Amino acid sequence: MMNTTDQMMSMMNADTMMGMSMDMKLMQECMEACTAAEQASLMCADAGSGDNMGKMMSMCANTADMTNTMMRMMMRPMGYDMTSMMAMLEATMMMCRACADECMMHAEMSDHCKMCAEVCMNCANACEALMNSMKMATA
Repeated sequence: MMNTTDQMMSMMNADTMMGMSMDMKLMQECMEACTAAEQASLMCADAGSGDNMGKMMSMCANTADMTNTMMRMMMRPMGYDMTSMMAMLEATMMMCRACADECMMHAEMSDHCKMCAEVCMNCANACEALMNSMKMATA
């Protein structure tokens, strides 16, 4: 059975996306990766405490905000603009990588940091794959 997001995505087609060619499967994977990164980073920020954890907690909170915004942007195909979409994907990818790097510094003593780092790297990779497919479609 399809979930609601799957059903909505199947109703979208590339022709309705303001002239942008999008790989719908990669977009779906990116949306799911953004949602997972938002959840993991929020939980990691909340679980973080102790000395030298302030930067990690802030990075996680910022990543949660960024991934939520990216996911929400992808859900509005009529408003797509290639320049802004590419910039948002790039920024989300960079934020996720920065968060993953910060969380990996705490991974040995914190399972939630290790999990957050892995999920954020997955999100960065999904953003990069979607960006690359968009570049190929316009080439």
